[in-house]
Amino acid sequence: MRFLLGGYSADMGGSATGIGLLDAGGPDSPLASGPLGVGRDVVAAESPSWVARHPSLDVVYAVLEGRGSVRAYRRTGDTTFVPLGAEVAVGESPCHVLALEDALIVSCYGDGGVVRVALNADGRPGAARRWAAVAEGAPASDLASAARALRAVVGEEYADFVPHADDDESEVVASTRPSRAHQAASLPGGLIATTDTGLDLVRFWRSGREIQRLELPAGTGPRHLRAHPSGHLYVVTEHSGEVFALAADASGTWRLVGGAQLGAYPGDAGAELAMSRDGVFLYAGLRGSDTLATVRVRGGGETLQPIALAESGTIWPRHHVVARDTVVVAGQQADEIVSLAIDERTGVPGRVRHRTIAPSPTALLAFPA
Repeated sequence: MRFLLGGYSADMGGSATGIGLLDAGGPDSPLASGPLGVGRDVVAAESPSWVARHPSLDVVYAVLEGRGSVRAYRRTGDTTFVPLGAEVAVGESPCHVLALEDALIVSCYGDGGVVRVALNADGRPGAARRWAAVAEGAPASDLASAARALRAVVGEEYADFVPHADDDESEVVASTRPSRAHQAASLPGGLIATTDTGLDLVRFWRSGREIQRLELPAGTGPRHLRAHPSGHLYVVTEHSGEVFALAADASGTWRLVGGAQLGAYPGDAGAELAMSRDGVFLYAGLRGSDTLATVRVRGGGETLQPIALAESGTIWPRHHVVARDTVVVAGQQADEIVSLAIDERTGVPGRVRHRTIAPSPTALLAFPA
C-alpha cells in the first residue's frame, strides 16, 4: 500500500518539510503488512497537518495549519504533485479537511470555524465561506441585534462581557470555553457532522445550515468521528478517553445511545478512531500512555464493548489507519511510522511488524499507486 503523510514543519515546532510518501509493502498490494519504506516528500508545504483526496479527481488537499489556509495539489506522475491554484485562507489553525465532489469542509481548531471552500470542475479551490452555527436555532441577524442592544444597555464599561455577533453569521454561546472545531464527516442524505472539542458538541449541518447540535457530557471533548454501516456514528473523545455511539431516531434527530470507556490513563489525550473493514472493531488512539484501545461493536451497533488496551509501539500516536490485518500508526513525537499486526482471532493489535523514519507525522492517507 501507499500512504501520503501529513506532518508539522518548523513553523509548528516539527521537522517535516512537506507532504510525504510512504510505501508499506509493495505499492500495488492491498496489504500494508510488508516492510515500510523510508518516507520522502512529494511536494513542499508548511505544516500540512491533514491531507485528503478528492472523491473522483487526481487531486489532494492539505490544511496548512500554521498558515491558516488550505491548498490543492494535482498529481502529475506516479509520485509527483504540483500546486493547483492558490492557497485559500480559512481561519485559525485549520486541522482537518473533508473533500467532497464540489467543496471542501475545513475545521479550524483555533477559532472554531467550520468553513466551506467551493471547488471548480478541475478541483481547484475557490471562495471560502464560514458556516454560521446559530444557538437555539434563532436567525443570526436576531442574535446580532440582541447582542448590540444588550451592549448598548450595559454601557461601554461592561460591553466586553456581552457576546459579539456579526450581522450575517455568528455563534453566541453561553460559555467561556473556546470553540474548537476538529473534524467533519459526510453522512447519507447530504448531512455533514462536525465535532467541537472545546464546547463538547457534535453539530449536524445540511446545505450550510446547522440543523442540530448534540451536547455530549461536559469535559469529554469530542474529537473524531467514524460512521458505521449500521447507521450509527461513533465519536472518540480527547479529554475523557471514551467512545460514544450516536444514532438518529425516526424523526432524524440524533441522540446519544451508548458508549464505552477506553481504559485511558490520567493525562491521556484521545486521538484518532479507526474501524476494521467488517465494522466489528473500533480502534482508538490514546496519546500519553501511547496505547491503542480495541472496542467491539455489538447488537445493532449501539453496544460498545472494550476488549483490550495495547501498546502502540511508538510515542504520541497522533493518527492511525487500519489496512486489513495491519494497523499503521503515525508516532508524532517519535518521528516515525510503525505497523502492528492485528490478531485474527481477537482483533487486537499485537507486536510491531515494521517501523521507519518519518518527520513529525500527523496524518496518514491511503493513496492508490
